[in-house]
Amino acid sequence: MEKEYVVLVDSEDTEIGVMDKIQAHKEGKLHRAISVLIFNSKQQLLLQKRAAIKYHSPGLWSNTCCSHPRQNEKNHQAASRRLKEEMGLDCHLNFLFNLTYKLNLEDNLIEHEYDYIYVGQSDTLPNPDSKEVSEWRYEDIQSIEREIKLNPHAFTPWFKLIMEQFKTR
Repeated sequence: MEKEYVVLVDSEDTEIGVMDKIQAHKEGKLHRAISVLIFNSKQQLLLQKRAAIKYHSPGLWSNTCCSHPRQNEKNHQAASRRLKEEMGLDCHLNFLFNLTYKLNLEDNLIEHEYDYIYVGQSDTLPNPDSKEVSEWRYEDIQSIEREIKLNPHAFTPWFKLIMEQFKTR
């Protein structure tokens, strides 16, 4: 498997270098990320359940897709690329907001991200990559919020933060 790298940034999102993705998560280095929320025409959010083979947070429900921009790749381009790679979808994306967080994950990994949140609309059914996604479903925001309250450990920690910010916009 080819090594993947993340773009390290400071608290103002100024690029300060690159680092192996796994190492950045071990050391908790702040790096750039993208997260995508796709809604259908019924205003339901497309959720994905992370594949069991993912190196962190396997089997947890999360936003439509998320990843990291490559060096010299625009955030919007990374969001579109990963939406296509993970979910087999292509649609117009709009930047929504930024969110910075530092979260302790399993196996002593730390998710410390300067995250760019994008939103899009599509009624095309996803065709996900099975190495990335084990299940998917559409759900309305109120149902997701109830499910997070009842079963918070079934969701990725960053998705819960994104949802908190999303409902205030």
